[in-house]
Amino acid sequence: MNQSYDLIFVYNADSGLVAMLGDITHRIVSPQTYPCKLCALTYSVNGMSRDWKNFVGALGRRVIFLHRDELQKLYGIAEVPLPAAFKINDSQPQLWITAEQFNRCQTLDDLKHLIKETL
Repeated sequence: MNQSYDLIFVYNADSGLVAMLGDITHRIVSPQTYPCKLCALTYSVNGMSRDWKNFVGALGRRVIFLHRDELQKLYGIAEVPLPAAFKINDSQPQLWITAEQFNRCQTLDDLKHLIKETL
């Protein structure tokens, strides 16, 4: 993997078309039980929120988004509750924002504030 990233955001969801379709359906049918706050706050059925995309682009950091299966495959990390975010230190991901912190966010603005105050 290209180690040129500064931040990694990890969804509490698996990659792939089938998983994505299941996630979209779950968010529509039962949003209150959807297990990924990062997805719930930053995505709609139309894709990634423009506001979120602009915010991430303005961070001045190289950012990548991974799914839980990709995190495990690329970094061997499987036991961290998700969603989560990591900062890269010495080419290794270090937990930066925990699932508990993500789950306390009720709005996209809450999430953006959390990121700004912890960077």
